[in-house]
Amino acid sequence: MRFANDLIKFLGKKPPLRILFVTSEEAPFAKVGGLGEIMFSLPRALNKLGHDARVMIPRYGTIERSLPPFNMEYEGLDVPTAPEQSGTRLICNVLRCDSTDDPHSPTITYFLENKEYYELRSNIYGYKDDAVRFALLTRGCLEFLNHGSDWLPDILVATDWMTGFLPNFLATDYREYKKIRKIASVFSIHNLNSQGPQGDHRFIPESELDNGYGSIPDFFDLRMENINAMRRGILYADVINTVSQKYAQEIMTEEFGEGLDGILRERRDRIFGILNGIDYETNNPAADNYLAANFSVKNLERRGENKIYLQKHFGLPQGQQIFLSGIVSRLTKQKGFSLFPPVIESFLKETRSQIIIMGTGEIEIMTYFQDLEKKFPDQVRAQLQFDGVLPHLIFAGADVVLVPSNFEPSGLTQMEAMRYGAIPVARRVGGLADTIEDFNPETQEGTGFLFDEFNPMAFLIALIRSFVNWKHHASWRKLQCSAMEKDFSWERSAKEYERLFYLAADFHARNGIKPHYIPPDTPHHLTRGLKPGL
Repeated sequence: MRFANDLIKFLGKKPPLRILFVTSEEAPFAKVGGLGEIMFSLPRALNKLGHDARVMIPRYGTIERSLPPFNMEYEGLDVPTAPEQSGTRLICNVLRCDSTDDPHSPTITYFLENKEYYELRSNIYGYKDDAVRFALLTRGCLEFLNHGSDWLPDILVATDWMTGFLPNFLATDYREYKKIRKIASVFSIHNLNSQGPQGDHRFIPESELDNGYGSIPDFFDLRMENINAMRRGILYADVINTVSQKYAQEIMTEEFGEGLDGILRERRDRIFGILNGIDYETNNPAADNYLAANFSVKNLERRGENKIYLQKHFGLPQGQQIFLSGIVSRLTKQKGFSLFPPVIESFLKETRSQIIIMGTGEIEIMTYFQDLEKKFPDQVRAQLQFDGVLPHLIFAGADVVLVPSNFEPSGLTQMEAMRYGAIPVARRVGGLADTIEDFNPETQEGTGFLFDEFNPMAFLIALIRSFVNWKHHASWRKLQCSAMEKDFSWERSAKEYERLFYLAADFHARNGIKPHYIPPDTPHHLTRGLKPGL
């Protein structure tokens, strides 16, 4: 590292990095939510900066070998399942799919292939042994790098609990492996609330909680059922990042820390917030083939054609004079939909406005929106299934999008909506606070309508504010232009990740991998080979 620093001073710039993202999702191969989109866009943006960024995911049963063509990179990979190379061995293959010049093509991707844990499963998540499945991914990655790959990364990036095992393995079972021990680790938190397949972590008895220290147990040990890979990723990574600056601050508080705020505060000097970006090639209203009419800030009047088309598509009364709200979201408690029942019906009655909902999620929330549609057949439509095209139509046709989240690490919806001129009505938390500026009608500055307290009345006031300001066409047009001109490109975010990765490499070179703190009463067998303190 000293040589690298001298080289930087001599050349005036840092050498390019080799980066491997180890993750559970990557569009277009496997996508459930925003993580899949991020893992598609961020590596590509880093490659444009001159780095060599790649991705590794499982080859789930839904991913066909032939489309696109995969090549066998390593056959018969022997993956141990217990500490210190003991226990059962699982045999895997590693496939490789190269990127193309197509802007919709992902970067170079490696696939860990295992029949029992991936190929015979129809879903990405939702199995009792998910901890084993993703522990296999992370350990399989390290075995591949150590034994089967001529390409070695400088940085390994683990994403959320699913690959939080990775920094832990590097620090314990693989810390003496000469080929890979110089690799730095970054743990990227997209949602702290989800901490493993054991269900709601807040209801696990204290006696069964995983303290996070020491080697990962044997994959077939009963302790794997309650392993907290999120905690372990936080403890062992060289640096930790979240997907917005505001969320990085919030998770160190009891309100948003999900029981991990204590260890996060201990590691606060290694925690950073980098806002996600959106792909400006696939989110471009001036060239989007899904729209009824393309538009930009230069011909914003054409946007109205999309509103009429959207209303017609859903069988709603058509007209520019009707205030139209859109919702594109996972329908979960996190997204704040408990705020709707006390206030939304009165708003619909008084304003004669319309709401279009698209998303899937929790049964009670989906049922609520179905019932709301029955109650207001000329004002509400609920499309409760995934559709890859409809978000573009809703963002291009709706006047506002509703994002009343209880918490929101980053959020892509508000950024995509603003790109298309739909104004967000959102709670001032996490990435929403970092991306939306509350509109001031006196100065006519701002990009959306924010509220602070998580209660129905605060949400209703923000919604009414948007409705009242929408009636003033000139200032509303200026508001739309301000929102559309915001820079949420991955190019901006990738430059911040570049700095983070160089920092991680420097931390690792100076300190090596070790957890921030080991409690004095931690059993010796859980701290084998580790030293307390940083």
